[in-house]
Amino acid sequence: MNIRLDRVDRRRFLRGSGVALALPLFGTFKAVGSEVASTNPKRLGCFYFADGVPMPLASDPAYEDWAWFPHGNGTEFKFTKCMETLEPLRSELTVLSGFSHVASRNVHGHNNADQFLTGAATGDGDREYKNSISLDQLYASHVGDQTRFSSLVMSTDGGTGTARGAHTISFDRNGRPIPAEHRPKQVFDMLFVTSDKQSAKRLSLTRSALDDMLSDAHSLKQSLSLEDRKQFDEYLESVRQAEIKVEKAKKWLNAPLPNIERDHLDLELTTDEPREYLQTMFELVYLAFRTDSTRVATYQITRENGIGRSDHLSRAVGFNLAHQLSHETKNPDGWKNFGIYCRFLNEEFGRFIEKLRSTPEPAGSGSMLDNTLVLYGSASSAFHLSRNYPLILAGGKNMGLKHGRYINHAGNNFQGGPWLGDREPWQDKATGEDIPLSNLFVSMLQKLGVRADRFADSTEPVAGI
Repeated sequence: MNIRLDRVDRRRFLRGSGVALALPLFGTFKAVGSEVASTNPKRLGCFYFADGVPMPLASDPAYEDWAWFPHGNGTEFKFTKCMETLEPLRSELTVLSGFSHVASRNVHGHNNADQFLTGAATGDGDREYKNSISLDQLYASHVGDQTRFSSLVMSTDGGTGTARGAHTISFDRNGRPIPAEHRPKQVFDMLFVTSDKQSAKRLSLTRSALDDMLSDAHSLKQSLSLEDRKQFDEYLESVRQAEIKVEKAKKWLNAPLPNIERDHLDLELTTDEPREYLQTMFELVYLAFRTDSTRVATYQITRENGIGRSDHLSRAVGFNLAHQLSHETKNPDGWKNFGIYCRFLNEEFGRFIEKLRSTPEPAGSGSMLDNTLVLYGSASSAFHLSRNYPLILAGGKNMGLKHGRYINHAGNNFQGGPWLGDREPWQDKATGEDIPLSNLFVSMLQKLGVRADRFADSTEPVAGI
């Protein structure tokens, strides 16, 4: 098969067995007048976990090791055991404290996923529910027409959930929830498997289908530079690995939702499967970005209040239900147990960031991480407390972001401690004044190239990001 480079662009597919596999961008094609843009793409990924983080008070012996926020400020900070898995990525990220959405600071933390990316006054159960457009969808409205999919919306629990019990963190311009996909195979097929005229149905990308594509792949590989050939081999291998992980995750995904009042383990699940599932979801985002299938992705890792599949993720580190850990911090080793679970989430997030960092930008400069702005965090900190969100901003160095810092606006003036069964922290008066998180969103949009002066209740961009 003779492949003319001037006819190959970033929409190229490898075909075999009735399926088509989208290819990544290659620098080889950039040099021969293809449709690849001359500037680096600008991507946005947003990741959310529910139920807050360990927030022992400074007087608690667990404070030194198991507080989620680092100790220190600026470039002089130290990760705790909860965060130390991110130490190798220190220069690629910024930890932030003292940010929250103004309209949500005095509501119960179980209401928070809905407004994490919108900043809307979604209120509590006694107020009329109304949401607004999310950060990712606003950015998608600017760049979505440049890729096959305007955005990728995923969650562990899938669908939309309920008002104040969202299974998605993405909302359209009318404030309606965008259903999230939770089945890795469905995401994989959507991104990488397409029907052609001879195909009667969409097929899963099996090893045999890949083997049928090898002759086409071999011809294409001969036309690539040495650097791109290595990238191409790594790409095919990553697709194979994604397929393997999808198959491993099927058993867990098909398990029935647990009855939260029943304290038993579903024997269909193993302690390794939740970790495999989370890795698969992160890898699907990576592959979607690498193939330029989309430049906008959200993933709600867990939902509030511990209902649904996502509450099983803590079984990867030997605990029963994730949400339960946030209630048990008053028990012996309670902070440590909650911290071990959060450490697991941080470790898998770090694995995703490292993969972006270690992948050269296809047909561009720097790494994929340099051209991807990543937000990771929760809209709760201490027990059900909707203030001082735990946040990490990573990537985007080619957009001008500076990292290796802890922007500690909260200082030591924060609320926390275990719940002892009486008043919850969210019911108490704030001990400090948070910065509107929407201010950060304005700064992020500007770094992404969007002319934005305001978002939700913002007052000004955040300086120095």
